[in-house]
Amino acid sequence: MKLTSLAAAGISVAALMGPQATAVAAADNSCPDVEVVFARGTFEAPGIGGTGQAFVDALSARLNGKATVGVYPVNYPASLDFSQAAEGVADASNEIQSLTASCPGTKIVLGGYSQGAAVAGYTTTETVPAGFVLPTGISGPMPPAVATHVAAVVLFGTPADWVVGLADHDAPPINIGGLYAPKTLELCAPGDPVCSPGGLDRSAHSAYKSNGMADQAADFAVNAISAAPPAPNHTV
Repeated sequence: MKLTSLAAAGISVAALMGPQATAVAAADNSCPDVEVVFARGTFEAPGIGGTGQAFVDALSARLNGKATVGVYPVNYPASLDFSQAAEGVADASNEIQSLTASCPGTKIVLGGYSQGAAVAGYTTTETVPAGFVLPTGISGPMPPAVATHVAAVVLFGTPADWVVGLADHDAPPINIGGLYAPKTLELCAPGDPVCSPGGLDRSAHSAYKSNGMADQAADFAVNAISAAPPAPNHTV
């Protein structure tokens, strides 16, 4: 189902969730010490988007060459058709599980902005709501053992439940899985109407790449990476 206009607020979900950005990052085929799996926001060009790039830059600066950093841009349309976000959930899940199997020592940071934050949030889910039919490409939640390899989850401007409901009436709420919740940081800029109750400042939703929250998320991720125990050397 395509996104509808926010009639009551007089502004569209597309306008709220879709600032333009063109930053593109490529995946690293070796085994990096850290890999960022990031889903861009609505209408952003293929890649990790402006917020994702700001986060990766801040993270790399803090690691300061002490760890290699790979970047995987989640592959999904990031379009007005919110149901297609399921393609991103499948792609992120497949990448995380593949990396866990091939590079068990790599510490994974899962992230997303706007619609991409929904993608990342859904990727962590541990249960499927009763009666919900999983979209094509998704067989169920990731195995619990995968969570050991995910050091941190960082979400920028995660759509509130009412925004998700307007985007797709059949979409379930975004619930962070219990194994991931303790290592998840959700950032919502004051006044951001996508994530902040009563928010009316559309510019706030576009400001994560420059409002200091990318740095805040990088600090959180570095601490989580440092605190994470060595991943078990096994496949799942």
